[in-house]
Amino acid sequence: MNLDLTSLRCVMAAAEHGSFRQAGVALNLKQSALSRRIRHLEEQLGVSIFERSSGGVRLTPAGTSLQHSARRLFEEIDGIVRTAQLASRGEAGMLKAGFSTAVSADRLHATLAGHIKLFPEIGLQVVERSFSQLMEALSVRGLDIAIVAGQARRYSGASMALWSERLIVALPAKHPLSNNGAVEWSDLKDETFLLSRCDPGSDLRDIIVKKLAAPGDTPRIETWEVSNENVLAMLEVGLHVSVQCESWAAASYQGVRFRELHDAAGPSHLTFTACWDRENTNPVLARFLEHLRKTHHPTRLM
Repeated sequence: MNLDLTSLRCVMAAAEHGSFRQAGVALNLKQSALSRRIRHLEEQLGVSIFERSSGGVRLTPAGTSLQHSARRLFEEIDGIVRTAQLASRGEAGMLKAGFSTAVSADRLHATLAGHIKLFPEIGLQVVERSFSQLMEALSVRGLDIAIVAGQARRYSGASMALWSERLIVALPAKHPLSNNGAVEWSDLKDETFLLSRCDPGSDLRDIIVKKLAAPGDTPRIETWEVSNENVLAMLEVGLHVSVQCESWAAASYQGVRFRELHDAAGPSHLTFTACWDRENTNPVLARFLEHLRKTHHPTRLM
């Protein structure tokens, strides 16, 4: 049985106004056309929907039941229409985001939370992976967007610089330089640096090499397949030094001291970058990129 939605709207209007004539005016229908629709619906259902009298119309018990069901139906239809309209504007749907480093996590989470507060119909999936895993996920649409440390020069898709963090040096508590208020890059030329391969990634290594490389001599850098937390844990027991983003200074490692790091050019910074597939047409991604541009005033990277 195919029920006509317009006929159901006629029932709702007639029940509200108690009159076919007034219901017709409300729906911009002739009274005769509205009456025919309701009569045809009654014939389809095999029940009387209204009791008719010279004073107007009143729902029968069957009509009252139909009214309740029709109201729920129209509420569902309105919800479907609203969701479709929100989705077309990128204000509803799913956003799958990834990040390669815990350094960017706090700001990333705050950015995502701010976006969801604006558009609560958006669902989120967030994962932490290595840089190469994130790039692979982007290529197969397993992710919509990835936030990575550095400028993502190895990524051929679209990218956008977001925020940057100042770099600091992490030292074992008993290291002689830990007594200094600030450390010069040149003070570290004889040190061995311990870094995580994926946290925050290769750009940090490149900065160390640029600051300390000399003709015939390159800095000693050990890169381990461990998290940044494990790097700091090794420093805590006195092994090597490390360069970190400033956000790690709030971490609680009793055997580690974080100190300002600079040279004649001033402090160094590490940029964080958003990467996505140019061919990804997800409206939710487009809306989130718009949010990133407004909140972080980024510069587009080629």
